[in-house]
Order: sequence, then C-alpha cells, then structure tokens
Amino acid sequence: MSRYLDLIGIGPGNPDWLTLAAVDAIQHLDVLFVVLKEHDVDDLVEFRREVLRRYRPHTDGLRIVELQDPPRPWKSAKNYPEAVARWRRQRLDQWTHAVADNLSEGQRGGFLVWGDPGLFESTLAIVKKLIAAVDADGGVPIELTVIPGISSSLSLASRHQIPLNRQGRPLQISPARLLADGMPEGVDDVIVMLDGRQTFSLIDPTGIDIYWAAYIGTPDEILISGDLAEVRDEILAARADAEKRLGWVFDTYLLRRR
Repeated sequence: MSRYLDLIGIGPGNPDWLTLAAVDAIQHLDVLFVVLKEHDVDDLVEFRREVLRRYRPHTDGLRIVELQDPPRPWKSAKNYPEAVARWRRQRLDQWTHAVADNLSEGQRGGFLVWGDPGLFESTLAIVKKLIAAVDADGGVPIELTVIPGISSSLSLASRHQIPLNRQGRPLQISPARLLADGMPEGVDDVIVMLDGRQTFSLIDPTGIDIYWAAYIGTPDEILISGDLAEVRDEILAARADAEKRLGWVFDTYLLRRR
C-alpha cells in the first residue's frame, strides 16, 4: 500500500479563496506538515489557524508536524544560486526525515502552500525529489497530488479589475532582480515578484503604468495604480508605513508599457 501526499494551494491570504478541492483535501488529511518560516509573523500563522478552524474544526485524528525552515541566507550571499541550492538541500533533508517518521502506510499527509504550488514556490520541486529518493531506496511509495491555489498574480488582476495579458502580446512573470535594468525588450507586460528592494522605483518610468498590491485579499490590502512616474513615491510611502505597522510586506505588481 502507498502513502499519499497533497500539496494544497491556499492562496495569498484570504480563507474565502480556497478552492473546494483544497477544502476537501484538508478535511481528509491524517498528517499536516506545517513549515514555519524564519521570522514567521503572527498574521501568517493566524491565517493557517483560520484555515483549519474553518475547514477542519474537528482536528481529532489530525497530527500536526511543525518544520522550522532553515535560515534563508541568500540576501547576503555572494553566490546566489549556490545559496538557494544549499537551502533547498537543507529543506529536502528535513522533510525527508519528517515524512519518514510521521507518515505511515495508507495515510495521507499534506503541506499548505501559499498561493499556488506551481508558481514561485519551491515546495513542489523539493517534494518531487523526496519522492524520487524514496522510490530509489525501495521505500513505501508516495503518491503525490497537487491542488492549485489562487496565485497572487491572478489576485492582483482581479483586485485591480484588469486582464494580465493583452491580445496577441506576451506576458512575463519575473523576479525583481532581473529587472534592475528596466523592462525587458519585446515584452510590454511584466508581473514582478519578490521585490524586496522596490525595483519599480529605480527603473526609468517613462511610458510605464504600474498596478501594485500588498496583502492581497486580507483586511490590510493596499491597491495603488497609475503612471509609474506619478505614483511610485506614493507606493514607497504606503509600503514603508505598512511594514512599520505590521512588521512584514507581501506585495506584487504589474508593469505595463503604454
């Protein structure tokens, strides 16, 4: 008999935005693996608790295994790719032991994954390696199910009431560090993720609109849009104020060349 593992997309932070498939998966888990990230803030922890209160109020029979995430060193790392690879290896080792120790034959385990498991998320790649290692070692096989979630990119579009793509034109999704020199040639619409340095304020704003959002779907949601040259200072001020009040910021934005 196999073991079963679900990666459950839970969206950007609104419990109402979980899919019916995600709710059903949560209700059928035997083991929930909870990844506690470095400096995990109370709001994020409370969101996970709210998801369980709503969709698994009776936790009898549910085992919760907490995994303290390895430190993320790459902000100061000289070799970014190697720092990321090392962090992923640390995660893989920790998760492999956790699954081996806590998920028995016939049981179903799961990870709650922010946003969507297939977009700017390392969980899926690490779990695939975990399963491959189990198969190679001849262990009890693990059957994987990936349940999509509402990504911050799609949430951004719905909250600003815009399409992400324009007819016949490409859309690029990019980490902010690749936009240090501005918009890429040949692409007029770019979703920007992981911008800890406010790259939008450093590039040439000529002819560019921005659709920016933070804390999408939560009571703290902030939406600002307009000509980048005119609203970038407003975004910087709003972001700085929010981070001071709440202690953290999750934001994303679309840059659109007019």
